[in-house]
Amino acid sequence: MVISAFARLTACTVFLSCSLALSPAVQAQPSSFTQSLAAAASEDQTIADWYRKTGYKTLWTGPEDAGRRQALLTAISAAADHGLPVARYDAKSLAAAFRSAQTEADRGRVEVEMTRAYLAWAHDLTSGALDPAKVDKGIVRKIDVTDPAVFLVRMANGDPATVLSRLLPKSSVYLNLMKAKIGLEAQIAAGGWGAPVPPAELKPGATGPAVVALRDRLIRMGYLRPTATSTFDRAVQAAVLEFQLAHGLVADGIAREGTIAEINKGPEERLKSVIVALERERWMDIDRSVRHVWVNLPDFKARIIKDGRTIFETRVVIGKDVPDQRSPEFSDEMEHMVINPSWGVPRSIIVKEYLPLLQRNPNAVSHLQVIDGRGRVVPRGSVNFAAYTARNFPFAMRQPPSDANALGKVKFMFPNEYNIYLHDTPSKSLFDKEIRAYSHGCIRVADPFELAHELLSWQTDNAEEEFDLALQSGKETTVKLKQTLPVHLVYFTAYPNAKGRINYRRDVYGRDEALFQALSSAGVELPGVQG
Repeated sequence: MVISAFARLTACTVFLSCSLALSPAVQAQPSSFTQSLAAAASEDQTIADWYRKTGYKTLWTGPEDAGRRQALLTAISAAADHGLPVARYDAKSLAAAFRSAQTEADRGRVEVEMTRAYLAWAHDLTSGALDPAKVDKGIVRKIDVTDPAVFLVRMANGDPATVLSRLLPKSSVYLNLMKAKIGLEAQIAAGGWGAPVPPAELKPGATGPAVVALRDRLIRMGYLRPTATSTFDRAVQAAVLEFQLAHGLVADGIAREGTIAEINKGPEERLKSVIVALERERWMDIDRSVRHVWVNLPDFKARIIKDGRTIFETRVVIGKDVPDQRSPEFSDEMEHMVINPSWGVPRSIIVKEYLPLLQRNPNAVSHLQVIDGRGRVVPRGSVNFAAYTARNFPFAMRQPPSDANALGKVKFMFPNEYNIYLHDTPSKSLFDKEIRAYSHGCIRVADPFELAHELLSWQTDNAEEEFDLALQSGKETTVKLKQTLPVHLVYFTAYPNAKGRINYRRDVYGRDEALFQALSSAGVELPGVQG
């Protein structure tokens, strides 16, 4: 079903038949066309400049433009399959307007409308339909935006189908997400995934209606082969285990409250995640062929990926779900690591958390040094903390290298304006939790020594020995990476695994819900849900 539905992406719809043609009356009065086009284009400087510079030569509505016109209409007719707002490009209305054009003035207006649709389409596919920073300030990803005049030059001088196909994101991730979207829509149209599973703990040996509901839902979601069993047998347990792995849950094969809550999320909720993931993928202008660090925040995992394969993986703790501590999304380059790091306490933590403590007790947080503007340690007895406010407190604070250092024994630096990096931590127990959002924004790593060994192994034959030597010295030591490494902090609640099947994660910060609402406001629609 998914494969046949996916064929819609390249099929030419009925309204795009090759019989598109202008009324004979359109062949007269070329000056009327130019005047109409210029007036319609005057609202957009780029479009107005383009047509003026090209002598008002047509792209879409001239007798020689049939191939270019049909290629555009065919492409934008698939807007819904991309999770884009159909009305923004509106292929049906454009085709109808072209057919019904009776005068040169009509044609001039249609010409501009098609150009607007093309530029909107080109922008949205290459840079996204939303400005993410306007939706959530934690999305600080730098998004490349191509000059629209470049898109016009490419279309005027290139093969239309090729130009349009090159607008699509290049990764297989995007194609897998599109397939998943079409598949979910087909499942919704077929009635969804059935009745929800009653909230009861289900484990091997259990029987009854709740097990039947669980069985039926797992079958419809594709985790269990069709079976008539009413017992929580090995096959059901294996399906629950597979579901848990695919959704970032504790994988024990027992359907407890958290697992059942995820199983009971309907295809429409998963479809929202996929639609948002498509938009996020349109923002990502990265080379996945090179070795890189991939930190998917809702997955609570950091991976090193090379040639599409994960060569290193570790659990992580991300920022707390509070407004000023959520980990941001961006990409940068890892340049060095620091062994036995000192911790320079961020200003926000100093004034919000530590200054009030020091005002009540100057000896509070005694593991931290008070530092003046020249980098010198200041005796606490010489400071009247009560005399300062969060705005005028003139001191910094630092924790020297130690076993209890907040950064642990090593940090991995990709210098950025957000002061975010990966680091060790003495709080190891947090890595055993299913939802790991406890930091002030930085990414805490469960296996920092192994990560350091992996990074150093690319530039020395004695990675472990050299790391341990620096570690045992107790001195703060900076080790530069001979080749910088791309780091991507991302937020995907829907993402394909190595086999292309979509895995899902919880929307821990609520960012995807906000993004979906923004896409919905822009005109993206969900299909009707049945059950």
